[in-house]
Amino acid sequence: MAKKDITKLSFSFGLIVLLMFGSTGLSWAAPKEKFATVDIGKIFDEYEKTKKYDQEFQTEGKLKQEERDAVVHEVRRLRDEQALLAENARQEKQNAIDAKMKELENFDNAVRQTLGEKRNKAVKEVFQDIENVMTQYGERKGFDFIFNDRALLYKDKRFDVTVDILKELNDRYKKGKR
Repeated sequence: MAKKDITKLSFSFGLIVLLMFGSTGLSWAAPKEKFATVDIGKIFDEYEKTKKYDQEFQTEGKLKQEERDAVVHEVRRLRDEQALLAENARQEKQNAIDAKMKELENFDNAVRQTLGEKRNKAVKEVFQDIENVMTQYGERKGFDFIFNDRALLYKDKRFDVTVDILKELNDRYKKGKR
């Protein structure tokens, strides 16, 4: 064989070896990322603190609805009375009805704002708890990434740590309630 052919052959062999080691042979030296996924909706919904807040909001909502119903009942009573009055007395009753309607509107706005602020505060608190637990869990288990599975198109179920995080979150919450 000619020297030129040996050089080409050596070069080709070297290139093949480089490609092999570059793509697979040296991959042992590259760090492997460890990642997991979570169903953040499931964690939020099944967290005991979320359930507690939901129950509190339902109870408070029922009480506020009862208060509202009393004002609505009063407006209806005033309208019924107005229908029975003579023409000259109707305007006075209309003023009372208008005042009650304004009271009802103010009540609705105040309740909507108060409950909205309470709900936003509760949601923020719940998500802060979830974030803290996921961060500590990820650090303790050596994860580089924990992804929200809602943003993924596909995932292998073996990477899902939702149940583990939910258990840890609820255990911490129960310990904190004592």
